[in-house]
Amino acid sequence: MKRIVSLLLVLLAFTGMVSAQKLEMYYYKQENQEGLKKLVAQFVKENPGITIDMLIIPNDADATMSARAAQGKLPDILQMQSYSRVQEYAEKGYLVDLTKQPVLGKVVDSSKPSVTWNNKLYGLPMDFAGIGIIYNKDIFAKYNLKVPTTYRELDKACRTLNEKGITPFAGLLKENWSMGHFITMVHTSLLAEKGIPVSKFIADMNAGKTSYGVVDTDKLFAVIDFYRKNMDKNAEEMAWNEQVASFADGRAAMMVQGLWSYGAAIGANPKINCGFVPFPVFNDAKKNVFYADVDSCFGVSAQSSPEKKAASLKFLEWLATPQAQKIWVEDYKLTLSFKGADVSKLGGPFVDLMTNVNKNGAYPWAFASYPTAVFEDACKNGAQQYVFNKKTADEVIADIDKQWAANRKK
Repeated sequence: MKRIVSLLLVLLAFTGMVSAQKLEMYYYKQENQEGLKKLVAQFVKENPGITIDMLIIPNDADATMSARAAQGKLPDILQMQSYSRVQEYAEKGYLVDLTKQPVLGKVVDSSKPSVTWNNKLYGLPMDFAGIGIIYNKDIFAKYNLKVPTTYRELDKACRTLNEKGITPFAGLLKENWSMGHFITMVHTSLLAEKGIPVSKFIADMNAGKTSYGVVDTDKLFAVIDFYRKNMDKNAEEMAWNEQVASFADGRAAMMVQGLWSYGAAIGANPKINCGFVPFPVFNDAKKNVFYADVDSCFGVSAQSSPEKKAASLKFLEWLATPQAQKIWVEDYKLTLSFKGADVSKLGGPFVDLMTNVNKNGAYPWAFASYPTAVFEDACKNGAQQYVFNKKTADEVIADIDKQWAANRKK
């Protein structure tokens, strides 16, 4: 009887330890904050005693997180980009090992490499996302435009749109992250053209055996020039909100973005009729596939108290419930990495993505495997400064190589 009573006391203590906690969650996805807030609010409602304060840092969060880690004050729950960010944080001891957590058994196996370091799992992979061209089907139909599957067709569509007074691409140059995605997306396509697997390129860069300029850099920057030429004239003043607004109200016919921005577009204009296609770098349609991979994940801070770790793990387990998955899909409007997840209600562009990926495959998000400092500084800033005419193409490549070399020496 004493053993039973003791066990009950332990269980009660653990329950209290989990329930009466105030947590902090860091997140970087600004695209649909209301959806994530609704997700967190539902968890809190179902778990009285646990509260979660939300901290958003949409750009260049690594410096902030590093400073907080040095003070032993990392947020309890961390939303992270997959691959490099997870690996670097795990190596530094910032993250709890989640390998034996039951929730990791509920995700598709192909998503697990995105959160793996040293053969252990340090994050819960959440959304499989694609970056490409979100386009307005009604504008394309109005002007009898062919949905572009080649670079030549895209150029022709842009010429027609400009003649009709429609901006081809909604701009986003005020923030650096979008151009960071773009340069790495085109670079990855050009690696494939040369028959260089992303994994080999990353390994060779890490070993100092190659250069970012191993691809056709004339083509790389010609595509960037084409993209900039067909943006809003004031794109340098446009942040993400302005880009979405330009597309949603029909001033622009397309936006190069991940499908996370589709949710914001239909939120601004529920009647907008959208499709989703790969950005066609080549004139051979078979070479143009989506840039798609696991985008974000959630991890638990190793610096948190045992009580807060337990409550944070409870949140991660809850994310796999039908209620949480429904909110994630219908309100947060993102795909899921859980086995058997139903994403049918996300709409046409998501169907376009998954249909194309299932048929043609996809290029991995190479930037997620770059050293964090390389992507955050040399790629994002370099591409942005190039379109601002503050750096030449050669200088951008040289800076990426230099930053990568510096990372090897650490």
